[in-house]
Amino acid sequence: GLIDLIEMKSVTYEDSSQGVNFYETEIPDDLMEHALHHREKMLEAVADFDDHLLAKFVDGEEITPDEIVGVLRRATIALKAVPVTCGSAFRFKGVQRLLDAIVALLPSPLDVAEVVGVVPDSEQTEARKPDDDEPFAGLAFKVMTDPYVGRLTFVRIYSGSLQAGSYIYNVNTGKRERVSRLLEMHANDRTERREVYAGDIIAMVGLKDTTTGDTLCDESKPIQLEKIEFADPVVHVAVEPKTRADQEHLHAALAKLSDEDPTFKVRVDGDTGQTVISGMGELHLEILTDRLFREFKVGVNVGRPEVAYKEGIRSAATATGRFVRQTGGRGQFGHVEIELEPGEAGSGLVFESKIVGGNVPREYIPSVRDGIHEAMSSGPVAGYPIEDLKVVLVDGSYHEVDSSEMAFKVAGSMALKEGLKRAVPFLMEPIMDLEVVLPEQYLGDVVGDLSSHRADIQGINIRSDAQVVSAVIPLAETFGYATRLRSLTQGRAIFTMQFSRFREVPRQIMEEVVARVQGLDQRR
Repeated sequence: GLIDLIEMKSVTYEDSSQGVNFYETEIPDDLMEHALHHREKMLEAVADFDDHLLAKFVDGEEITPDEIVGVLRRATIALKAVPVTCGSAFRFKGVQRLLDAIVALLPSPLDVAEVVGVVPDSEQTEARKPDDDEPFAGLAFKVMTDPYVGRLTFVRIYSGSLQAGSYIYNVNTGKRERVSRLLEMHANDRTERREVYAGDIIAMVGLKDTTTGDTLCDESKPIQLEKIEFADPVVHVAVEPKTRADQEHLHAALAKLSDEDPTFKVRVDGDTGQTVISGMGELHLEILTDRLFREFKVGVNVGRPEVAYKEGIRSAATATGRFVRQTGGRGQFGHVEIELEPGEAGSGLVFESKIVGGNVPREYIPSVRDGIHEAMSSGPVAGYPIEDLKVVLVDGSYHEVDSSEMAFKVAGSMALKEGLKRAVPFLMEPIMDLEVVLPEQYLGDVVGDLSSHRADIQGINIRSDAQVVSAVIPLAETFGYATRLRSLTQGRAIFTMQFSRFREVPRQIMEEVVARVQGLDQRR
């Protein structure tokens, strides 16, 4: 159980009902002193946010639960306090207290500022108040597949109202979609709604082309809300079905999982024919392969995880691409000259044309860009995608009969490949932010292990009962880290990890990666 410091009650949960039934009783005598000590600390912290409460606290007057909750709510909405509740989701304890705290302490739609978006095809911004009379606007934040209802799209409604059976406009895809049903979800239960209003969180049935992060709105009053940005996957593994029956259902199941999770990607390797899945880490892919079996009854064999490396360039370069082919009839001719340089982080391909005088006809310039974009998928170091590149088309020539879009696409690809070799290419690897919480007696072993795996220790912070190690570590060094950490600390440490950025690979490691990739290619 737990002790509620606001109500000063002991809460005991019934294991047989998986925490559904619980009992509030007086705090046991042996725990009362401990509870009073922590209540005093809580009141001292809460009193800092309200002068009237501070005066009562200093004078030793009784402070009621309603006063505590009121001040905590105002502090939370002002982003000055972060309330923490006790509990264990795994053991079904404290869940009701958490939900009560969400209702009591977190802001309602009326407590937050109006949402601001951009009018499509313009730079003009527009605000939408959380009002039922405003034009409809909502954000799709989750997609899932329900075995009984089908595809569910969860939407947070920021303004306006919507009736079941009506049409809405998806700004991201430019398509109208019909909402056949509106469902209010409550765990595994659902309630049919005929109409929903500003502030509601609702599941929509019938949206076929809407994905996570899309803005839905009134077609006559379009608005683009802030789009959710998702990082590219950093780990790949090959999967294959265990049986012929699994093979029939594998791709349909993977498509549904990919639809739900924008950071999960599926592709078929063109060289080996293997199905390759990509995600944000080893644990991410383990969970998804486990869901394949639990939810879709599809068994798979999983290969060794592979890091999603990328490539970049250090310097600017110029290059020429000339594609000439004569086959007896009409030939092929395309000639381009380009300048390339490193792009800004996260910019992808920035393509610019400085062609004057029609040396390259305007209709062929998009084909040059397509060829360059296609060539970026395979860099010169180890065949990994090129990251962030600025390319300027500066000159070229054409043949009135033999030139074609395909010829200039090939010429653009050839020019980029030649230019990348001259621009001092290098290999980059994903770097992860790592935090390890552990007892002090294991600190030396854990830090030593991290240092031996190319980790940079950012800091060591002391908590009342543990040490917290913050580090950045290459993703390639984290495979199997959960097992390694468990062994070093006798299972008494926990860690969290998330993607941070890409960083250049040391030369020795780069040579090992290149040798491994070339070895795989030779075996194929």
